Amino acid sequence: MNKSEQAQLEKIKRELQQLQQHQELILQAAGEGIYGLDCEGHTTFVNKAAAEMVGWELSELIGRSQHDIIHHTKPDGSTYPVKTCPIYAAFKDGQVHYVDDEVFWRKDGSSFPVEYVSTPIHDSQGKLKGAVVVFRDITRLKKSEQDLKKANAQLKAALAEVESLKGRLEQENEYLQQEIKLNHNFEEIISQSAKFKKALKQVEQVAQTDATVLILGESGTGKELVARALHNLSQRGARALVKVNCAALPATLIESELFGHEKGAFTGALTSKIGRFELSDGGTIFLDEIAELPVELQPKLLRVLQEGEFERLGNPKTIKVDVRVIAATNQPLEKAIEEGKFREDLYYRLNVFPVVLPPLRERMEDIPLLVHHFLLKYSARFGKSIHNVPQKAIAELQSYQWPGNVRELENIIERAIITSSGNTLNLGNALPKARVNKSLEQRIVTLEENERAHILRALEATHWRVSGLKGAAHLLGMKRTTLEARMKKLNIQRP
Repeated sequence: MNKSEQAQLEKIKRELQQLQQHQELILQAAGEGIYGLDCEGHTTFVNKAAAEMVGWELSELIGRSQHDIIHHTKPDGSTYPVKTCPIYAAFKDGQVHYVDDEVFWRKDGSSFPVEYVSTPIHDSQGKLKGAVVVFRDITRLKKSEQDLKKANAQLKAALAEVESLKGRLEQENEYLQQEIKLNHNFEEIISQSAKFKKALKQVEQVAQTDATVLILGESGTGKELVARALHNLSQRGARALVKVNCAALPATLIESELFGHEKGAFTGALTSKIGRFELSDGGTIFLDEIAELPVELQPKLLRVLQEGEFERLGNPKTIKVDVRVIAATNQPLEKAIEEGKFREDLYYRLNVFPVVLPPLRERMEDIPLLVHHFLLKYSARFGKSIHNVPQKAIAELQSYQWPGNVRELENIIERAIITSSGNTLNLGNALPKARVNKSLEQRIVTLEENERAHILRALEATHWRVSGLKGAAHLLGMKRTTLEARMKKLNIQRP
């Protein structure tokens, strides 16, 4: 070889060395871990990033089995045999292997998740010489994935809760719309009766507690009105008072109405539905006509009262609720217990705080107030201007026993307003005379009621003149001041 050829060869060697150094600098500067293996699995090359990630010195890795050092165990901690290692497979099957769900182990015994590519290396004759592995630490990526999964799970749960709340609000809104359409007996409690005021005092005493209340009274005495007052005065007043009329629902539907059902729970259950107890969670439920609750459902109600829990029809999952229960009945529950129609233990659980509402015949002094209230209500509704009520009409109304109580009184006043002309209320046939007479015959009035009726007759006879020779005081044989005092006490007012 002459000098010229030798010089050319030296130049080529230098260029190759520079190229190799340049390539090594690139590999060392790479942010990803890179190492090479021979066909025995021994490390032939490691870049700086790879050594730093696994916590070894470069010199400690060269010539050693890379699998035994950093890839011997799977993510679950189980042994990873060399024969199933994708890195080794690359220089046996000649295929490129991509992996994204394994771990590499550090010198200190800790591990980190990696994704890697194992690429086979061939010599100039095409013979497999080993493999190059490029890997990167995906701890952040895995954490981001976990955070994303967690966020998605939370979002899914939140959406499910929103859907549940949406369903509840839709059903609650539907229920409230139905409630708004109801024609209540009257909008506020109207009474000056000592007996009724005693009941209202009890309502004030129990309202701020969560005690179960049993309202007892004849039909039409205002049990629902008192239940609403109880709820509004309580700490649960911000939520709706959910009402269930146990007498108005078929026995086959009342369980579903109270406790809800799942789709397909029974024939006709085309969608899931939450019950009234779920609707009233955090609030109050009013069980009207509780005596009509089927015996087979009474244990379930007893469990709600005692434990605050139940199951929907078609779903074994227990639902917990925080509900205040107000019940009402116009029937003697003791008799229902004797007849086997009502559970005694349920009765005692409901009868924690009984409130008894007096019938209208025991609070006749309220009739003028109630008549005035209904007069304002229905005169405006029917476009009339009736503001004069003869005392004779009041006396007639007070002589009736009112088996239908306030509700019956409201109906009669409404009917009388429709048939009256001018500005004076005319009862006409609104109150059947035969029934009035029968009531007078059957009812023994108090001395106060008798005195009131007697004074009214005297006032009617004297055209409401109190003093003078032609006045009611002279007719009754008493002083004017005495008559005026008696009129004030008996709430007798000139129409």
